[in-house]
Amino acid sequence: MGEEDFAHGRKPSAKIDVSVPHPSRVWNYLLGGKDNFAVDREVADQIRVLLPGVVAMAQADEAFRGRAVQYLVGEAGLRQFLDIGSGLPASNNTHRIAQAVAPESRIVYGDNDYMVLTHARALMTSGAPGVTDYIYADLHEPDEILRSIDGTLDLSRPVALMLMGRSLIFLDDGAAFTTVKRLLDAVPAGSHLVLTHSTNEGSGESMDDAVRHWNESAPSQVTMRSPQRLAEFFDGLDLVPPGVVPCSRWRPVLGEASPSGDGDQFCGIGRKP
Repeated sequence: MGEEDFAHGRKPSAKIDVSVPHPSRVWNYLLGGKDNFAVDREVADQIRVLLPGVVAMAQADEAFRGRAVQYLVGEAGLRQFLDIGSGLPASNNTHRIAQAVAPESRIVYGDNDYMVLTHARALMTSGAPGVTDYIYADLHEPDEILRSIDGTLDLSRPVALMLMGRSLIFLDDGAAFTTVKRLLDAVPAGSHLVLTHSTNEGSGESMDDAVRHWNESAPSQVTMRSPQRLAEFFDGLDLVPPGVVPCSRWRPVLGEASPSGDGDQFCGIGRKP
């Protein structure tokens, strides 16, 4: 892989580091994927002992993604998506769902792991008239993200800003709120913010123990937030009903099974007026 592979975004400073766990690879393992390393599986298995519901949380997050994209394309009429922290390829990728309804949809994926971007470029493709692109995305640098998507997404038209599970939890409050505000400031009325975030609402001390273990094991530190704190990211937006709720309770599909113990993973969608 050469530097030209990341011409659309700032290039990572290091290649894949198999000596430390990476959130996207751990998430992939929890969802039954094979794109992970021993260090990722080891930490994930330790977290599963501390927090038995973590797999259900991951499943609820992914299921919400599918319903959210269907809402954004079908009811809200969006055709542009910036999906940061989407992780490794899965069956319900944003571009697959969006382009199944509106083939002209344009999607930019962003992540900060070489492995994610390598696999995404190889496996997550779309045909005309739609577009799928990939950028190196560091949420500490929202202006660089905005520069990287210029030419792929038209920022004069509404965009869905998707910051799912593994995005904001790795930023402290200052960086998280600054990043979300900067991205929202750059997009027009009619754009939507989509967030998911882990809480300790359901599991309490078990979640706290799992977070503590992760922070002792990995370089990327988790910041836990309450549902009330998560709701503050939507200040100034029109919150789409039912508001900030556990992922499985956001417009569930009739007959869709709800993963047991998924009450720690919350979500919300807000529209920029």
